[in-house]
Amino acid sequence: MLLHPLSDRAGWRAVGEITAATCPAWERTLGQLPLREEFVCHLELSAVTFVDVAGASALAMAAQGLSTGRRIVVERPPATLPRLLEMFWPDLSVIEVVAR
Repeated sequence: MLLHPLSDRAGWRAVGEITAATCPAWERTLGQLPLREEFVCHLELSAVTFVDVAGASALAMAAQGLSTGRRIVVERPPATLPRLLEMFWPDLSVIEVVAR
């Protein structure tokens, strides 16, 4: 998995798979969220082919650590991610998923 900063808004674009094997890089990136000043962070995932439970869990944990009023917009994720979020974190309103 590769992560690149977005040039037109606050956030990153991920490419590849987000799995237990790539989770350390994903977690490092998500760990930067509380340090940023923007209220909305965009994660553009149209080039991500798969997200496993470890990747979804890291995203949920990062979202839970955000201060009040902040949120994460997940753009065009693979179908597995919204399903995992709904299954395990159905009340996590700080993550907004913008479907394909």
